[in-house]
Amino acid sequence: MNKIELIQSLKDSNNLSKSEAETVINLFFNKVAEALAQGERVEIRGLCSFFVKKYGGYTGRNPKTGEKVKVNPKKLPFFKVGKELKERVDG
Repeated sequence: MNKIELIQSLKDSNNLSKSEAETVINLFFNKVAEALAQGERVEIRGLCSFFVKKYGGYTGRNPKTGEKVKVNPKKLPFFKVGKELKERVDG
């Protein structure tokens, strides 16, 4: 399912207009992104949690040239599946 299909599903199941459903989906995604950008954890009980993992800098290698390259520290969003979702998918 992609974002457009999610909007359509919300629209159909709740008698919303397409623009109302799109507003709800965009608001949700924007709020999750804002919270992660501020370093907060987002937890949706039974479904998943999102949080930011911090990685330290390190010295890597360019695979083409073999030259050493300094990789700066970074933060990346991380998704962890919830127990109920895991059980539902596993069957």
